[in-house]
This record gives sequence, structure tokens and C-alpha cells, in this order.
Amino acid sequence: MKAFKDFRGVILPLDRANVDTDAIIPKQFLKSVARTGFGKSLFYDWRYLPGEKQNPQFVLNQKTYQNAMILVTRNNFGCGSSREHAVWAICQYGFRVVIAPWAGEGKDRTPGFADIFRNNSVKNGLLTLELSPEDVEKIFRAVQQFPGLEATVHLGEQTVTLHTTPPALFRFEIDPSVKDRFLQGLDDIGMTLKEASAIQDFESRHSVQLSRL
Repeated sequence: MKAFKDFRGVILPLDRANVDTDAIIPKQFLKSVARTGFGKSLFYDWRYLPGEKQNPQFVLNQKTYQNAMILVTRNNFGCGSSREHAVWAICQYGFRVVIAPWAGEGKDRTPGFADIFRNNSVKNGLLTLELSPEDVEKIFRAVQQFPGLEATVHLGEQTVTLHTTPPALFRFEIDPSVKDRFLQGLDDIGMTLKEASAIQDFESRHSVQLSRL
């Protein structure tokens, strides 16, 4: 997993709430576990017409957003099944960040992302940022006014800057351990290897017991 560095990219607006993992990558594409080639099937049922012709009405097919790297959507993104393929498809298409708002308050609050999807994203280097509904609404309005609008994500500073005139800045919260993983580029294996010396020390002191198992 590559270390996450600040970057600037085009924003793609997906104005839909409760986008489930079957919409992100339909079940017929789950046969492969090679973790490659899923980008072309991202949002397949919305993206293509019969005969796999591109649907010109779907935002992903519009020329303005062909090189988008920041996906902005509505609450509860990635709900449904736990398929990790959904994150693979988003990453392999070229997105590096997904931004979504929470909805409601208190007991009625719905998060920006489903828990399993968020966890799968951390493992695969996809940064998921939850902003307030008001902030996300401002982003949607800005993109509608300026199609192809770019933003810069500063993970270290925990900010997203829209390159409007004047620029608009939004701050986000993130789990410190997740932030550290992204900044260092550590997946689960990388996290384990950080403790390699301790593991080797344990194995050297317990080799007899381990050999009896």
C-alpha cells in the first residue's frame, strides 16, 4: 500500500444515498479473487445500457469527469453485503477518496459509510471522509456550478480545499490510527511487519513449545 500524500483531483458528484455494494459492483463480477480488472465494472448497471453501451446520462461517463479522483456522494455509502470487491472496483477505476455526509442526529443518525465498507477501504488504501450534511451540500452546489471542479485533500492537516474563488476549506475528523496507516502506507501486513523484531524474539524464546504443537 502506497503512502497517502496530499493530492489535487477532479470531484465527481454521485448524488445518491444508500448506494449499496451490489450497485457498486454487481454480483456477477464477484467470481474473480485476483483483485484486478474490476474498475471497468464499477457502477455497472448505471453505467451501461444493454449491449454494454455507455449510458451518456450517468455522471461517470461524462467527459468532464473522466479523470476524477474524488467521489462525493450521500450518506450510508457502501451498505449491503460485505464484498471487498466494491472497494477494489472504486480504487481500480482511479478514485483515491470518497466523501459522504452523515444524516440525522442522535439515535436517528446514519453514518456516511457502512462500517464494513469503511473497514475494507482502510485495508485497501481508499480514504473515506465523513463531513457534515451542510458541508457536503456546499460541495455538490459548487460542482454543479463549476463542473470539473478540483479539490486538494490534505490528510496531515485533515482538510479538503475546493479550488473555487475564493477557495472553500472543510475540516474532517479521522481516527488517528487510520490516519497514521495512510500516511505511512501500511496495510495489515505492513502493520504486522512493524513488529517483526518482537515476533522474532517471541519465536526464538518459544521455539521448543511451538515445535510441539
